[in-house]
Amino acid sequence: MTTRSPRVTDVRRYPVKSMRGESVASVVVEPWGPAGDRRWMLVDDDGRAVTAREVNHLLLVTPTLVDDGLRLESPGRDPIGVRRPDPSLPGVTVPVGLWRSELTAADAGEEAARWCSDVAGRAVRLVHLDDPRRRPSDPGYSEPGDRVSLADGYPLLLTTASSLAALNDELMGTGTGREPLVMDRFRPNVVVGGTAPWAEDDWRRVRIGPLTFRAVKGCARCVMTTVDPGTGDRGHEPTRSLARIRRWDRQTWFGVNLVPDLDAASDGPWPELRLGDDVEVLDAVEPGAGPLRVPRTSVEVQEV
Repeated sequence: MTTRSPRVTDVRRYPVKSMRGESVASVVVEPWGPAGDRRWMLVDDDGRAVTAREVNHLLLVTPTLVDDGLRLESPGRDPIGVRRPDPSLPGVTVPVGLWRSELTAADAGEEAARWCSDVAGRAVRLVHLDDPRRRPSDPGYSEPGDRVSLADGYPLLLTTASSLAALNDELMGTGTGREPLVMDRFRPNVVVGGTAPWAEDDWRRVRIGPLTFRAVKGCARCVMTTVDPGTGDRGHEPTRSLARIRRWDRQTWFGVNLVPDLDAASDGPWPELRLGDDVEVLDAVEPGAGPLRVPRTSVEVQEV
């Protein structure tokens, strides 16, 4: 019997933070994440990020990247085109906050703010991160030169099909009659098939196609995964099932955060990650410790 090596089974990007993502055949990977991924987000009047954690139905909004900016569509509303704002114009660049990051972004203007506020049901503004080099990732888990766009913490999130299958086995085994969970719940950039369940916990360096990535931290899951991406309705899964099989340090875990080995000070050109790319594990730790959740200097790795 021939064993097939792990391969990329899905590539995804999310043009606007907390809005619907899209599967693509390939994507250029920049030091701060996939090109076009989470370069836009909504903020409140104080410049703080507004996400689907608070406004669940943002997951139903479909953003599409176009040459000069975005097209936004939402059920029951006319779509809108949003031009990429010019940060050199007076008053366009504004302070924004995302978790512990304080930075600046370019405001997309009044028409976009009105449309997005109508969709969100509260006052929000749409902003664009014109230069992702200004936002470092968490220094406890990454290198000093690492940068990230408007993702929560790191450039890419990887999940595996086998881990989702194992989670669904746990969910369906409860006899609740629920439908299996879809990977959209977890908003990964890369989905890998052909691995053992939870193998990604142990990875520390992986090669995907032409790219090498450092695994820097497991992904602790928040309430956003309990929102059905197809309906916007909120429930209790996958938190309940994850709490039974994936609980460490009072958190539940699914997926692993990656940083590409690319120089953020360079201007590229950057390589592409493609559907079907082979995945090779370069460094790993012994299984059994659960997801990576301690600073990088505390873990010894072995070549495999």
